[in-house]
Amino acid sequence: MLDGISIDQLRTFIAAATEGSFSAAGRHLGRAQSVVSQTLANLEGQLGVKLFERIGRYPELTAAGRSLLLDAQAVATSMDQLKARAKVLAGGLEPELGIVVNVMFPTTVLTTAVTAFKESYPNTPLRIAVEGLGAVFEPVLEGRCAFGIRGPLSIAHPHLTSEHLLSIKYVMVAAPSHPLAAVRGTIPSRELAEHVQLVLSDRSQMTEGRDLRVVSQRTWRLSDLGAKHAFLLAGLGWGGMPEHMVKKDLESGLLVQLVTEELDVSASIAMTAIFRTDTPPGPAGRWLIDRLKESA
Repeated sequence: MLDGISIDQLRTFIAAATEGSFSAAGRHLGRAQSVVSQTLANLEGQLGVKLFERIGRYPELTAAGRSLLLDAQAVATSMDQLKARAKVLAGGLEPELGIVVNVMFPTTVLTTAVTAFKESYPNTPLRIAVEGLGAVFEPVLEGRCAFGIRGPLSIAHPHLTSEHLLSIKYVMVAAPSHPLAAVRGTIPSRELAEHVQLVLSDRSQMTEGRDLRVVSQRTWRLSDLGAKHAFLLAGLGWGGMPEHMVKKDLESGLLVQLVTEELDVSASIAMTAIFRTDTPPGPAGRWLIDRLKESA
């Protein structure tokens, strides 16, 4: 009986466990609740163990179900990887390569890699979008981009594979005319909180209810990093920026680096390539990811 277990049954089991109900699993899989229920009943019969308690309003995993869930997830992941490898081996060159890049990623590194890409794949058009925070994830998950480059948002997604590209230094800055620029030594958090902090906002829902490196209760939120940079130069507030984007401003005195109590002066942000595990980039996308690593 165990040899007859299908990957479809395991995915149904995983969906029911992670979605919290058979009806939610059905919506996730695009199936009727009755089909989900029957599939799980058949799976329990083949395994010879009860996976769910069906007493209350929502089914609950049994001890055996919790234990086997981990094995089912491992099998499903292995199957995704198998299909992904087969697709790369059988597939040809992408007709177009779409990528989405975090706004903080160094433009010089991207330009170097893309210049080499143009020489190696002259007939493969590039489509590049630039986004911040969670907005990098959505086009990758939806299949609109072959891969993305994410920045400070550390979210582990079950359908995504991640590869490290580089780390960038992140510094807190203000204009020399800003009151915080006159503070000598480490600036305590209570003093930071008295001034407007300029914060990069997320155009997606991935970070809803979460703030990254936000100390002040007084915030101005901008969805554009260029606008944030301009506001910092104008002395409208203080905030964090990738060091490579403000290096010349710091050297010329247009901006001053702040030493803060809450935020590490040597803070770094890991930039990683992300792509769907079941549909990895083809030859051109794989080549570009590897070249980005080399260029970094």
